Parts: sequence; C-alpha cells; structure tokens
Amino acid sequence: MHLMGRTVATCMGRFTPAMVGLIQNILPEVEFVPSGEGASSDVLLVMLDDREAAAGIVEAITPEVRWVHVFNAGMDKFPLHAVGDRVLSGSRGAAAPAIAEWVLAVMLAFAKRLPASWVTEPPEHWGAAGLAALKDKTLGLIGLGEIGREVARRALAFDMNVRAVRRTGAPSPLPGVEVVTSLNDMLAVSDHVIVTAPATPATKHLLDSGAFAAMKPGAHLVNIARGSLIDQDALLAALDAGTVATASLDVVEPEPLPAGHALYAHPNVRVSPHISWSSPDTIRRTIEIFAENLRRYDAGEPLQGTIDVKEGY
Repeated sequence: MHLMGRTVATCMGRFTPAMVGLIQNILPEVEFVPSGEGASSDVLLVMLDDREAAAGIVEAITPEVRWVHVFNAGMDKFPLHAVGDRVLSGSRGAAAPAIAEWVLAVMLAFAKRLPASWVTEPPEHWGAAGLAALKDKTLGLIGLGEIGREVARRALAFDMNVRAVRRTGAPSPLPGVEVVTSLNDMLAVSDHVIVTAPATPATKHLLDSGAFAAMKPGAHLVNIARGSLIDQDALLAALDAGTVATASLDVVEPEPLPAGHALYAHPNVRVSPHISWSSPDTIRRTIEIFAENLRRYDAGEPLQGTIDVKEGY
C-alpha cells in the first residue's frame, strides 16, 4: 500500500493484544504511536471505550490531526464537538453481516419457540406443535443503512415482506424492500420490528408509548442499534399488555443493566450482552476498512464511511 514511514496516533480504549497484533499484521509498514506520548501525526485512530474516555479523545485531537477514524460504527459516545473542520470516518458496515445473522437467529428462535421447544422428558404431545414461520410475515426495519440492508437481504431469502422507514425517505437501494414514510403505519403491520437506526438526539426514545400503541399486537421487537432508541418503561408496559410478544435486546440503556433490572426478570424479554457484532472476521473487516481509508487518504482520494458531524452518523 506504499505506506512505509507513515505514523498514526492512537487513542484506542480496550484494545486487546490480539487486536493490536492483527492491526500490525494488516499494516506492517505503519507505526502506531499512542497519543500523548510524543505522537505527531495528521491521522488519529480511535477505539471508543466508554463515556469517560471522551476527555482523552478531545486531548488526542491535536492541531496536527486532520483526519480521525473511529473503529466503532456508532458515534453516540464520540465527542463530535471536538472534530471541527477535520474529516471523521468510522468502520461502518464491518459488523453488518454478523449482526444480520444474529437478527435472523432471534427471529427464527421466536418463530420456532427456541429453546422452549427442546425437551428433556416425554412431552404430553409428540409430533405436534403450533410453531410459526418467517415466510409471508412482514419485517419492519427502522433504518436502512448497512445493517438494515444485510438484514433485508436475508429476510427476503426467507420470503418475508420487508418494509423500511428511513430518515431521508429515499427509495430502497435493495430490490424487494418497500420504503414507507410513516413509522406508525409500518409498526401497525409488522410481525418483526428490527431497530437498526443510529443513536442521535433525533432518535432518542423513537419507540415510545405512542409508537407501541401503534404496533401490531403480538409483534416481536429486536434492537441491535442502541438502547436509547427505546423508552424501556414504555416497552415493559407494552410487554405486559401483550402488544409486544417478545423483545430480543442486544442493546439496552444503560449498559450493562444493573442487577435486578426489570428487563432481566421479564419472561418475554431476551437480553444479550451487546454481542451480535461478534464473528470470526468482524475485527479483521474493521481494520481493513481503516487500512483502505488510510491508502485513500495518502492518495488524496475520498474516504469511505465518513460521518456527518451535524447529523451524528
């Protein structure tokens, strides 16, 4: 990639030795120097950790920095106010295939009543069940970015009807997906509602008591975006009312939920600890996106995955 001698400043939170080794393997000609340790580079690589790390990131964005790349896809924990006129990009889409597989897995688990369908002793009725199917069911996508499109591709392969609501209202880039303009209209007909939109001030508590009132009774709600998009008190009320049959939540607010939280105890809630992104190649894909952008940056070409600081994604 002709990057010999390139130095990149880093502010990388919870990087494991294995991740550092993989970065060095993919970019052996690049020197990575921790910010604040004499680093002088126009490129800053960030791995978001938690909100307490924001101050460190602000300090790392020195006057020399012209481009900041964030290994994460979501920008809700990034101090956007510190970017100024610099270019900001993220590893958008790196985890989309893994997350989409997770969404299909929990939808199938809901339809096929897993793990409740497993038996450890002879049941009252052998060979009889009232399982559901994905075929001909309606999937409602809140957001049609990288993750939404990957979910839609897989859902279409199961002969589902796929509808999506997106901020721009632009036509779907994926044939077979119908873009609708009204969130409540989509919720009214969706058997599975998948939340994939970014967390911004505009999307906070997008699913509130009003949205749940519009939802098709017995729907399955899946959130792999951010916990802030759902009013969790309103969700618990909708679960108790039966409007939401099951909520599969890979993200919650706060993370982790404190011990004894009502979402842990509710019989129709499935909480997973923000792991839908995990797959053997997600980290490699994340690093490769940065590597390609680094090549583009040094070649003066447009970067991929740039972030609109005003919009927050």
